[in-house]
Amino acid sequence: MTSASLPHDPKWARANSLFQSKKTDADFALIGVPAHKASISPTNADQTPDAIRTALARYSTYSTSADVDLTGGSFTDLGNIDSPDGDEGVKRVSEAVNGLLNKHKLLVALGGDNSITYSVASGLWPDLSKVGLITFDAHHDLRDGKSNGSPVWQLIQAGLPGANIVQIGIADFANSAEYSARAKENGVTVISRSKLRTQSIADAVKKALEIAGNGGREIYVDLDVDVCDRSVVPACPAAMPGGLSADELRQAAFLVGADKRVRAIDITEIDASKDSDDQRTVRLAALLVLEAAAGFATR
Repeated sequence: MTSASLPHDPKWARANSLFQSKKTDADFALIGVPAHKASISPTNADQTPDAIRTALARYSTYSTSADVDLTGGSFTDLGNIDSPDGDEGVKRVSEAVNGLLNKHKLLVALGGDNSITYSVASGLWPDLSKVGLITFDAHHDLRDGKSNGSPVWQLIQAGLPGANIVQIGIADFANSAEYSARAKENGVTVISRSKLRTQSIADAVKKALEIAGNGGREIYVDLDVDVCDRSVVPACPAAMPGGLSADELRQAAFLVGADKRVRAIDITEIDASKDSDDQRTVRLAALLVLEAAAGFATR
């Protein structure tokens, strides 16, 4: 069913209507970064930003639990950045996002593979030494080289302090001992998937915000959707059985969206072409956008 064929009810606004504006100074902005060529395994993640936009039509603008109606909020969609892959693509992304935090209070980047975490963050903050990073990811992303497995290492090398990086959801048998040691050597705080069996996602996010935002830093958040259990994200090739629940990641998106220090969020590692017939992965991504927006509305 396409968005055009969904039923119409004048008393049930659809969430995609929030992003029809092309305002240049809206508080909350979407931008698509359809990178896919740097992925370690082949992916059609370039199809995902538009798939997420389409999925927004399946949801309303009202959060029952937060009692927040997003209708009337200040939203815009900045469209997609063309050809964001490779060294020239990274430069294009950097130029496209540079200065956006002067116009928008929160930017949500729709990936695309996880390589965009480096290109977007480095473009938003020329001085990364004053920024904190939170990743929700099964993987450290501390590999050598330039790929969707290396953005955190690239950011550290570019000056982002490891002491202000928190990684939530790191999974067993998804990383090597060498890259785990690299995380420790660089002072990265790891809240593993196993630790989340004995603490709530809310407690983990609270701790992460304190560490990443220490000293009044602005914070970038990477929502790598393969942190979730494979059953709920079939379009994430690297997702493993036993990951976070969809509800936990939704809650995390709300909580980071609510914190004023969080200035940018990305949603990555979904290959829309590999999704299940019910589109559960891109639908979750659309809900992550809305949860972040609902959290933002409570600031």
